[in-house]
Amino acid sequence: MLDIRFIRDNPEKVQQAARDKGYEVSIAQLLEVDEERRELQQQVDALRERRNANAAQMKGGRPDQTTIDEGKQIKIELAEREGYLGNADAEFMKLLKQVPNMPFEDVPVGASEDENVEVKVVGEQPTFDFTPKNHYEIAGAKGWLDKERAAKVAGSRFAYIMGDMVLLEQAIIQFVMNSLTNEDVIRTIADDAGLDVSTRPFVPVLPPLMIKTEPYDQMDRLQPSDDRYKIEGEELWLQGSAEHVLGSMHAGETFEADKLPLRYLGFATSFRKEAGTYGKDMEGIIRMHQFDKLEMESFTTAKDSLNEHLFFVAVQEWLLNQLKLPYHVLQKCTADIGKPNARGIDMEVWLPGQGKYRETHTADYMTDYQARRLNTRVRTDDGLELIHTNDATAFALGRAMVAIIENYQTAEGDVRVPEVLKPYLGCRETL
Repeated sequence: MLDIRFIRDNPEKVQQAARDKGYEVSIAQLLEVDEERRELQQQVDALRERRNANAAQMKGGRPDQTTIDEGKQIKIELAEREGYLGNADAEFMKLLKQVPNMPFEDVPVGASEDENVEVKVVGEQPTFDFTPKNHYEIAGAKGWLDKERAAKVAGSRFAYIMGDMVLLEQAIIQFVMNSLTNEDVIRTIADDAGLDVSTRPFVPVLPPLMIKTEPYDQMDRLQPSDDRYKIEGEELWLQGSAEHVLGSMHAGETFEADKLPLRYLGFATSFRKEAGTYGKDMEGIIRMHQFDKLEMESFTTAKDSLNEHLFFVAVQEWLLNQLKLPYHVLQKCTADIGKPNARGIDMEVWLPGQGKYRETHTADYMTDYQARRLNTRVRTDDGLELIHTNDATAFALGRAMVAIIENYQTAEGDVRVPEVLKPYLGCRETL
């Protein structure tokens, strides 16, 4: 969440930013409640001082009736004011949590994802001497994908992934893990992008697949809750992406500055209800209730956080270029970057079978918005400060396989293996 001091100093700016992001919040009401709670806090503090002074008089010998009566009255007034303060604090926190993060200065103002701005186009769209097929046609014919049997067992939007498609996913995982845990690769990516960032490699993580309500809410990733799966009778949820359980793992901790950046590469099977999506996506594995992802998460100091965001974007582009997949880069507008985000970048890969670009990667820059509620800090030369967080997709593995299958398909219905994945697939040429 935002620092209330920043909101007090910049109420119009914060109100406009919320409006640009499409959030209905009243900064005036928040500040009114804030003023009320501060006045109540002063009253409570004054009553506590009086209570302490009265208690000291009680200890000085046999107190007179006036002192006893005064103590009783203070107790009544204090309980009343503490009750008011508790209510004001709860209302204040409710309103403060509704205020979205401030968009970074270069984020375009827009009312929907249609106003995201194309930054660049990379790679040539493949040409075929046959009509390219959709991924699910190829995977179905090969016996790699069975959604009908999955529907019998688990319902719609689940799938059995089988055969060479399983081996393809494992190959992608190994390629990414080996690359991003290699300091030489990290240095190459940073140098190619012209970024002065640490070359510290990523730590691979297999995180929990569930998260408690409190840290989920502190990460500001619980909403929209109707897109999340909750465990019945427990304050526990299936996580919707690995960064939800990676970003929250250091809640309440303080880092030493020389330990940052701390970069995690998490693999997790994730779960979303994907409510309200229909059409062609139902025929393949673009929008599933269960999907595997490799997700990057990092913790940095404030001064390094923007470059870390740009580095994550560079990592994503490097991975796509290694697979030689054509893509374009979009800078997300205010309405599309998300409530906790200060900046967001999407990448979409060209899918010949669909004849359009589809999202495969997102990079989210949160500044200190998540850390404020998580109370995750770093000790610097200037004292304690909140850490900054970044998260970004390394590969949503289902979509990565969709992109490979459609871009590397042959007239015979096979799939050529991208060069960088061959060592992980027994040097095979095709699947």
